Amino acid sequence: MARYKKISSHNRDQKSLFLFLVSSVPLVLISIGDIIRFFFHLLFSLFFISYNIIKITVQETRQGINDWIKEKTPKVKVPMVELPHISLPAITLPTLPTFSLPSLRFPRTAVLYRRRKQQDLWKSFFLGVVVTALLLFVPYTAYQWLASLPNPYLLTHKDLEVTTKIFDRNGILLYEIYADQNRTPLALADIPEHVKQATIAIEDRDFYRHQGFSLRGIVRAIVQTKLHGKLQGGSTITQQLMKSSLLTPEITLSRKQILEMYLNQVPYGGTAWGIEAASQTYFGKSAKNLTLAQAALLAGLPAAPTENSPFGSHPQNTFERQKEVLRRMREDGYITKEEASMALSEKITFASPNIPIRAPHFVLYVKDLLERRYGTRFVDRGGLRIKTSLDVTIQEKAEEILRSHVAQLSYLRVGNGAALITNPKTGEILAMVGSKDYFNIKDEGNVNVTTSLRQPGSAIKVVNYAAALENGFTAASLLDDSPIVYQIPGTTPYAPVNYDSKFHGVTPLRYALGNSYNIPAVKVLAKIGVHAMIEKGRMMGIESWEDESRYGLSLTLGGGEVTMLDMAKVFGTLANDGKRQDLLPVLEITDYTGRVVERNALKPPVFAVKPEAAWILGNILSDNIARTAAFGPSSALVVDGKTVSVKTGTSNDKRDNWTIGYTPSYVVAVWVGNNNNNPMDPYFTSGVTGAAPIWHDITSELLKGKPDEVLVKPDTVTSVPCYYGRIEYFMTGTEPPFGRCGSLPTPSPTPKK
Repeated sequence: MARYKKISSHNRDQKSLFLFLVSSVPLVLISIGDIIRFFFHLLFSLFFISYNIIKITVQETRQGINDWIKEKTPKVKVPMVELPHISLPAITLPTLPTFSLPSLRFPRTAVLYRRRKQQDLWKSFFLGVVVTALLLFVPYTAYQWLASLPNPYLLTHKDLEVTTKIFDRNGILLYEIYADQNRTPLALADIPEHVKQATIAIEDRDFYRHQGFSLRGIVRAIVQTKLHGKLQGGSTITQQLMKSSLLTPEITLSRKQILEMYLNQVPYGGTAWGIEAASQTYFGKSAKNLTLAQAALLAGLPAAPTENSPFGSHPQNTFERQKEVLRRMREDGYITKEEASMALSEKITFASPNIPIRAPHFVLYVKDLLERRYGTRFVDRGGLRIKTSLDVTIQEKAEEILRSHVAQLSYLRVGNGAALITNPKTGEILAMVGSKDYFNIKDEGNVNVTTSLRQPGSAIKVVNYAAALENGFTAASLLDDSPIVYQIPGTTPYAPVNYDSKFHGVTPLRYALGNSYNIPAVKVLAKIGVHAMIEKGRMMGIESWEDESRYGLSLTLGGGEVTMLDMAKVFGTLANDGKRQDLLPVLEITDYTGRVVERNALKPPVFAVKPEAAWILGNILSDNIARTAAFGPSSALVVDGKTVSVKTGTSNDKRDNWTIGYTPSYVVAVWVGNNNNNPMDPYFTSGVTGAAPIWHDITSELLKGKPDEVLVKPDTVTSVPCYYGRIEYFMTGTEPPFGRCGSLPTPSPTPKK
């Protein structure tokens, strides 16, 4: 009961506080009105007092002058001077109707007002409201309006139509965004019906019913954005037209005029503004001749021209959007189900893009990043000067090498390749080659493979072994390369095999990793646990391993898809003494006047791998002797006169082939395969046939004329004589007893029971 009384007392206090706050608003306004009325009364009183004083003074002075004149010259009379009587009209406010308010217990602050006439209270209240509005809201509204006006000083600048430009790190122009608006207006009558219908269906299905804005669309956009985290616009065609053409609200247009202007004004990507320019850009023909399938595809572009563009890095978005447009057209009754199916089955052929651009995959990657951060309009029209981390000289050399090698690999059913070069110390992207030819739309050359999810094959083993070295394993740990079958309840039995279909018996970890044996890697993962590898991969920069339940022991053989960007961070972590630097494609952004919008300094790194483990892994990956059994003594993994750590990877189905290597200053990742996921020739068995020669030539070009750069060994790494009479390296405290490793046991390919 005591607790109940305490809560009730607390509620009463809160209620009293609430009533006090509610009552304070009118009381404050009444007080303001009282003050203003007081000042008016005081002002009028002072005026009348001053007037009466002046009047009396004048009268007395006149009387004195008259008396003096009478004494001197009695016949002279001064005319009487009387000031007019001034009386101001009485100001009376209209009598307001009385209200009977519910009885409330107000704080004592209201007692002073109870004895006053209700009419006086209403007068003060309304006067307080008026004065408050005049002194606060009107000035604030005026300030907001003035602040929204364009800067008048900009009118003195001649270059008001300012383009955004993207440069490499040395100031070389890569691309100019919004350099021109390629627009060819068409009359509404010349635009096919299915173009209009597709646009209305996907952009504003209630176009012929609302008055210029759609409350339902706005509410839907708020719900999708706030509750589901999906950014969605709620604007109508009319609102979008106002936004894109900067019409003033006073202009009145018919719906036909609005639709015609919209179809001629809206951006469809790049410099294509309006439906006619878009049709010419993407299909090489007039909009009058567009098919239903083509019209639906173009109608899906304006919502996100860069993201949905068929010439962008993710052309699959184009066709997903086309499918959505056709679905909406069918729902709205513009087309039948059969017509929608026929449009979806129509083969779309695009015109070859003619874009003055260098490093296109990288430029569009940067443009997409900035649009997500600042919005499309600001990036397109903001007059930005974007200084990127790219070195166009390195970029174009890598493009040349990759294009040449991929052409020579056609006999092995290799259709494409990609390369990425980064600086592991800073995370800067020095080169990004997303495909062999960006402009080859037929072979999906505009797809950026460096940002696409692919299986990494054995290249991912470095993550597994990094976690192993931090969990009790050493480079000298003996691993049994013999057959094994894992029986996991509810799943198919898993029996890993090596790429050469052989078993190599007991093998030190150094040689198991160097020769990329699969079975020892799986056994190591079974020992440390899949969770340990996933956590280590995330620390090293892998962003795609989100759902841990999807992965099993095959993860160490490339069973989890990653991007080349992720792999560059993983190997960059090893190259940077275990410290991860996230990728940094943009160095600085300014506007055309030189004002800095964004400047990216080097951020503190993430300590992802122990420096001792990172160095030991780098030492193993640079050990040509340790990999000779699999790759031979003179493979493409050897760069003459240079110490380079390198790892290959090939997926089991021969769909992906990787080579990734690094020095303290460079990470070079190369991939070959097919965009449509078709397998390559089975000859890809050793891991050095496809990507390795490309990697070798790019790395050799990068290191040409530079001194050999070796990873610096930490003081906490010790060395002792080990197997085969070689020196082995250990994290301090993990070295074997008696100052040397034991002898190797006799190999046994028979599985242990």
